[in-house]
Amino acid sequence: MKLALLRHKNKVRIALQESDGFYSPADSELFRIAPDVVGILRDENIKTLLRDARDAGRMEKLPEDAVTFLPPIPSPAKILCVGLNYSSHAAEASFTLPQFPVFFARFASGLVGHDSPLIRPQCSSQLDYEGELVAVIGRRIRNATVADALDAVVGYSIFNDGTIRDYQLERGPQWTLGKNFDGTGGFGPVVVSADELPKGGAGLAITTRLNGEIVQKASTAEMIFSVPHLIAAATEAFVLEPGDLVVTGTPAGVGAMRKPPLYMKAGDTVEVSIQGIGVLKNHVVDAASARAS
Repeated sequence: MKLALLRHKNKVRIALQESDGFYSPADSELFRIAPDVVGILRDENIKTLLRDARDAGRMEKLPEDAVTFLPPIPSPAKILCVGLNYSSHAAEASFTLPQFPVFFARFASGLVGHDSPLIRPQCSSQLDYEGELVAVIGRRIRNATVADALDAVVGYSIFNDGTIRDYQLERGPQWTLGKNFDGTGGFGPVVVSADELPKGGAGLAITTRLNGEIVQKASTAEMIFSVPHLIAAATEAFVLEPGDLVVTGTPAGVGAMRKPPLYMKAGDTVEVSIQGIGVLKNHVVDAASARAS
């Protein structure tokens, strides 16, 4: 099951993605289903209700040009990101391979949905892209083992970990600052239930395109630390709860490591595609334009 969170006619609605578009509950009984992607994916009864409604024609097709895609989990309590989790990216950045996962946090205030603008701030021209797989937590877990960690994953999605490189690398380094500018974290368009993908989201093709040109191309099989290893390592320190995100790292090809560097600018379009999930697309605007609109 692929679920999105959409705004349509000033209402937030849950939508089921099918091959020909997005469908949302169309009668009063189904309208009582809360627009909670994680809650639905955790509840087999609600999932069955939605499938039955789809099969019975009780779902309304929502035209994509009339909706706004929201981050599918709008306010996760934790957005746990991982640095240097592909050997190719560690090599291009001249880092030694980490012996343990390198974690940092992002804030929900920086999230933007599919087809919404990424905002390049006035204070920097170094807005970089990072295509990544997201594991979405569906149940509370602490002190996970590698063997049981995936029991807590309810689905997977796509992330563009937009980064202001000079603030990240030239001012400390300060990953928290450089990774948390408002409007720089693309997320969506859907969460795919874990049962529709290979175990742990392993072996999926991941590609980032900037203005149609491929700038990152890899497989999630190339991650140094797999999804269950990341969850096991993180939960040694703190609990992960339903709706938390584990953003699993980016492969080689980031703009900062190119010669000359390749940063996103106003008017650019960036797309991150992951096999079996879909395509997250965002366009880039300058902060002044974003405020004016």
